[in-house]
Amino acid sequence: MLRFLRKLIIYHFFIFCLVLKAQIKEDTFSRPSESLKTEYREKKRIEEAYNLLKNNKEKEAYSIAHELLKKTLDNRSKTSVNLLLGYYFNSRQLIDSSLFYTNNALKTNRLNKNDSLKNRIYGLGYNLLAVNYKRRGLLEESRKWHRKGIDVSQKFKEENIYYTHTHGLALIQSEMGDYKNALKLFKECLTYKEDPTITYGSYINIGSIYAKLNDYKSSNDYYQKALKLSQQKENYHAITVIKMNLAFNYQEQKDMDKATVLYNEAILLSEEKEYKHLSLIARLNIGSVYKDLKKYDEAEIAFSSALNEAIELGYLDDQKVIYDNLKDIFIAQNDYKKAFEFVTKSFEIKDSINKLQSDKEIDELEVKYKTLQKEKEIKVLQVENYNRKLELKNQDEAIKNLKLQQEVEKKENENKILSFQNASEKKLNEITLLKKDQEIQETKLIRQKSIKNTILYSFLILLVPVIGLLVTYYQKLQTQSELNKKQEEISGGKISSLLKDQELKLIKASIEGQDKERKRIAQELHDSIGGNLAAIKLQLNNPTNSNKEDYIKTINYQIDDTYEQVRSLSHNLIPKKFSKNNFCDVLEEYFNNIGKSSSLTTSFVVYPRIEIDFLEEILQIEAFKIIQELITNTIKHSKASSVELQLNLVDNVLSILFEDNGIGFNPNNNNDGIGFENIKSRLNKIYGTFHIDSRINRGTIINIEIPTLTTIANEI
Repeated sequence: MLRFLRKLIIYHFFIFCLVLKAQIKEDTFSRPSESLKTEYREKKRIEEAYNLLKNNKEKEAYSIAHELLKKTLDNRSKTSVNLLLGYYFNSRQLIDSSLFYTNNALKTNRLNKNDSLKNRIYGLGYNLLAVNYKRRGLLEESRKWHRKGIDVSQKFKEENIYYTHTHGLALIQSEMGDYKNALKLFKECLTYKEDPTITYGSYINIGSIYAKLNDYKSSNDYYQKALKLSQQKENYHAITVIKMNLAFNYQEQKDMDKATVLYNEAILLSEEKEYKHLSLIARLNIGSVYKDLKKYDEAEIAFSSALNEAIELGYLDDQKVIYDNLKDIFIAQNDYKKAFEFVTKSFEIKDSINKLQSDKEIDELEVKYKTLQKEKEIKVLQVENYNRKLELKNQDEAIKNLKLQQEVEKKENENKILSFQNASEKKLNEITLLKKDQEIQETKLIRQKSIKNTILYSFLILLVPVIGLLVTYYQKLQTQSELNKKQEEISGGKISSLLKDQELKLIKASIEGQDKERKRIAQELHDSIGGNLAAIKLQLNNPTNSNKEDYIKTINYQIDDTYEQVRSLSHNLIPKKFSKNNFCDVLEEYFNNIGKSSSLTTSFVVYPRIEIDFLEEILQIEAFKIIQELITNTIKHSKASSVELQLNLVDNVLSILFEDNGIGFNPNNNNDGIGFENIKSRLNKIYGTFHIDSRINRGTIINIEIPTLTTIANEI
């Protein structure tokens, strides 16, 4: 009973919330300050909607999302809102609507720039499609999307999304009865230690598979591992589920005492933590145990308590199950009067469920009409709804027959004949429905043929003007060739004058080259040697209380480094340490020395380190000089106490994020000094971009993006 407790579907909605925050931060750094004022409120509204959905306030999140869709949003915001609606309809089990908005999110995501956020959204969207198709029962389609998600996550090294899809694929294999491959995938998920939810979720599902194979010892072992881990992480929801699964195993093995103890523990824990649905399920299960043991009084108490919770939560299916069990208990005690009362309530609940189901189907029809605009499909679905209403009327007649059956218990043979007649009528109804489906498919085929014919005719109509255009184009080519010949004759006389002009240009270019060389030498002296001397001056002005020998060694090291840079400047200005050491190691050592010898708190993050170490030497040298200039400006002007530097290489673009908590400045009123001018000139040589986000008393954030030389060569 209630075997769905053996399956734990891991929801990674919180991952997308983190993705949304990263998106807002990235957009803040990459857009100019003027556009932030107009888009900041919309970003906050999107984040608010995700928080509402995360906290089970679904209707408020839904209304905010539809309000945002009416506005003019950028592609990234559209992607976020559509994916939010996909999660909303998924939680409401409206599969068609969830698929519609998820596909819209993936379409708009294709228009976003190629970055890590875009790939994470692909992984989350593919997972949502897989979950929806699994709920619909299309296991092969669900497996396809999980595999696509695995490919995307492996390509862009997204471990969390990779194991999310691997776990989902394992669930599909288990549903299809391929327990061998399912166990293999679940055990692979156990190697991932970053997300404990995936770990104990895998333990629980492995235990469920062994329980299906009647290997209860192995099943209980994995449940115990999951229980231990969830207790360490204080995940009381998972603890409650695991205890109910263990109790179910003991119930299957006829060890009712252990099953009863575990069910009671699950009830106490769910009441303490207010897991009302889990408390309801545990009471239903322990009620079934008492019923099997023929402890009817205890069973009645358990089912009655479960009934109160089911009514409070509004779970009609569970109310019907409880009424049916109470009916069986009183029939076993020969109390037919109470049994008849619970039968009547059961049929009333069943009638309510059917009415709600019909309303739900009408809502789905309206969504399909708004999204797909298929009027014929709506008519067919309305016919199906009308047929269901007829079935409800037949069910009312069946209720009357059941009431008569309670009054006349001795006429069992006549009741059997009536049940056989009802079964035959149902089969006839199914046959009529199949015939209607065939007629609908035939009309669809006719419509497709007519569409193909119209496409063919339109193609023939368009072909004639295309041929005419080709003829006129050929005539223009002939006239153009004649004009080119005449133009060549005219240009022959201008060649001599052009040669003289080129000689003058060469003389001017040589003079400009000398000026650029002087400017480059001044820039190198200011950025590299000037930056080191500023750092040495800062250390001498702010001596620390640490070991004097280390302090002197640090200063000596930086003086030696400055000396080496002076020597390297005389040998074509290329530092030798880049040829002898890895770029990231040199930069990290330089950054850490600044922090050790001063009151600045430094933070250095680089990813992926190996790929950045293998960048072109010219690009590494320019990046190092730019970072030196940024640190020099911070030391001189910002009065900061902490500095953070991040290097990322994504899609052959080196991103440098430099942030301090200093006094800041107004970028609009600030006149660029020689430092910023040098940075801009260096970035112009390597096709880089430079963005500043600074406010008074709020620090400064500088975002620099530099394409690799390989990318520039390919674009050229």
